[in-house]
Amino acid sequence: MSPALFPDLVVNGETVPHELIAAEVQNHSAPDGKPGLAWRKAAKAMAIRTLLLQEARQLGIAVSPRAFGQGRCESEEEALIRGLLEANLPVDAPSDEAVHAEWSRDPSRFRAPPLWEVSHILIACDPRDAKACANARKRADALLSRALSDSSGFASLAANHSDCASKSNGGSLGQIGPGDTVPEFEAAIRTLSTADVVAEPVLTRHGYHIIRLDAEAPGAELPFGAVKTQIATAMEKAAWARAACAYVSKLIEAAEIFGADLTGAEPQ
Repeated sequence: MSPALFPDLVVNGETVPHELIAAEVQNHSAPDGKPGLAWRKAAKAMAIRTLLLQEARQLGIAVSPRAFGQGRCESEEEALIRGLLEANLPVDAPSDEAVHAEWSRDPSRFRAPPLWEVSHILIACDPRDAKACANARKRADALLSRALSDSSGFASLAANHSDCASKSNGGSLGQIGPGDTVPEFEAAIRTLSTADVVAEPVLTRHGYHIIRLDAEAPGAELPFGAVKTQIATAMEKAAWARAACAYVSKLIEAAEIFGADLTGAEPQ
């Protein structure tokens, strides 16, 4: 994808170097064979960023970059944009009445995490080793076929064939909750009903898993007091996002921009 194929991006007379747009492209996805779409998304993002920086400098915004720990610190431009938005987007915290009304719309949305009782059989392999994984998949397919044909024999299969220490418990992992396992494993659990075995082996960084959901306890509905702060924070963030969109839209309306389509633009 050659930058020369795309028009210059000019924001209020300021030309944004193609090199900056090219660096931004990595942050935007596009279907295979359509690299131009990623470039257009990047150009849109850089146009908004440039607009915000121009406005911050015109208003004389002065803020110091913040450190976030682990050696990461805001750039001066990131700090300028933050300072501009903080100064121009005052958002009031929602009232207790508004928060309670949001909770009352559907209290069942707010639940404690579920608990699952799960058993599995692990056929260990390194996903980076294609040959080892191919052999592990053959073993896993054969064991899965046996598990599906006789679910009562799952514990015996795990005890005799699993590469996990849980084999001593018939493959049982006991009670687990969200975040206790790798993402692929948890995603598979969420597709199962009680006593179900996965339809095909699940590959994680540990190897192939044959998974059975032994029992499930849905999270209990939480009382208003337990989720009040969470709801208020979410409402305040949503209000801030709406205000930011409106603010950026006003800047776009007053700007002269060439080389980017800012239709439906949002803050980046």
